[in-house]
Amino acid sequence: MPQSIAPDRGSEAARAHPAPTHTLTPSNAQDDALYRKVSVRVIPFLFICYVVSFLDRINIGFAQLQMKHDLGFSDAMYGLGAAVFYVGYVLCEVPSNMLLARFGARRTFMRIMLLWGVASTCMMFVSSPTQFYVLRFLLGVFEAGFFPGIVLYLTYWFPARRRAAVFSIFFAGVAVAGVLGGLISGWIMRDMVGVLGLAGWRWMFAIEGVPAVLLGVMAAFCLVDSPEKATWLSGAEKAHLVAQRDGEGEHSHAHSTRSFGAALRNPRVYLFSFIYFSLTCASLTLNFWMPLMIRDFGVHDVLWISLYTVIPNAVGAVGLMWIARRSDRRSERRWHFAACTIGGGIALALLTLHLASFAAMMAILSIAAVLIFAALPIFWAVPSAYLSGKAAAAGIALISSIGITSGIVSPWAIGLIKTHTGSMDNALYVLAALLVVSGAALVAGVPAAKAAR
Repeated sequence: MPQSIAPDRGSEAARAHPAPTHTLTPSNAQDDALYRKVSVRVIPFLFICYVVSFLDRINIGFAQLQMKHDLGFSDAMYGLGAAVFYVGYVLCEVPSNMLLARFGARRTFMRIMLLWGVASTCMMFVSSPTQFYVLRFLLGVFEAGFFPGIVLYLTYWFPARRRAAVFSIFFAGVAVAGVLGGLISGWIMRDMVGVLGLAGWRWMFAIEGVPAVLLGVMAAFCLVDSPEKATWLSGAEKAHLVAQRDGEGEHSHAHSTRSFGAALRNPRVYLFSFIYFSLTCASLTLNFWMPLMIRDFGVHDVLWISLYTVIPNAVGAVGLMWIARRSDRRSERRWHFAACTIGGGIALALLTLHLASFAAMMAILSIAAVLIFAALPIFWAVPSAYLSGKAAAAGIALISSIGITSGIVSPWAIGLIKTHTGSMDNALYVLAALLVVSGAALVAGVPAAKAAR
């Protein structure tokens, strides 16, 4: 804790935003109270947006229970359609994050949510593979930058030591989206079949795309670009948040549009990208293929499949928040991350045992979900602390965009494997190995002191 919230006289941000004379010297309790205030005003709206974005991303996994049969798509075709989303996402992610740094979070998140909501709703009109691929590509283009934008935006408000817990809330949103997807998507697909002559999966895309459009409109009123512009903070509170941020060298975000070259030259960006690639290969497999995994456990009713997906997602949401908060309390990232990835890899490998007990297979799947999902917020606390100043916006987006190419490779490759072998076992072995290697890479490649920030 600094003794005063006044910024360092040598910092560029201090000269641009001088602290008022009524500076605040808070106790730990007052500091905690300030960040709780920030959390209440900043996080809930973004959390809802993130849940909706991920629901729109993964509902294709539920749609396949009917859509493939109706349109005559093979597993490989469907996997390719899922992968095409990430082509558009990767191409536009870095530009989107750099536009956020230049034009602000409010306008950037408005644009993203309005456009992806429209594209997601239009999925209800798909009738051919070409239409399927084009709309999935556009959905990726429009949503690009949303997640790395959230990561960058939160660095404006929270110091590194508080970020794993904050990020865990958003990754809990992944699990919450899985829970809602299981409850809502299954109900829509079963009970709205034939309404106005439309298939259940068409109604699912129509209904689940609308909230993103509404949230895009609400963003104009619910978001501010930075602490300096928050009317609900006092001058002393603004100065304290800026001093905490600037004390970690992150004050140069306003100039991050010129930082792409610096990010490209940073070797740890590529280490982080590989780790994130491995991690998202596993997490996307759970998000996209979980309904089919549960069907292979012996459940065939579409509603019950959807309801059973709630279990690993709900367990994962609770577990990841506990593990991430423990990582914050211990100020330790590397071994928490390694324990999650290695344990998650073992759990994925155990799924290939195909035990006769449905309860045992669901337990293994739930353990895999907890550990893999928990590794995500712990991971993002590391590069967001390591990259600072002008490297932050471009570096975070570059890590995310390179890592998320897993979304291009993973669904398509698993679809091919499943089409040709009738089983996901070989794919699960590869994913397990990637998780183990990613845990070892973070431990070996990042200094303990840096990862503990």
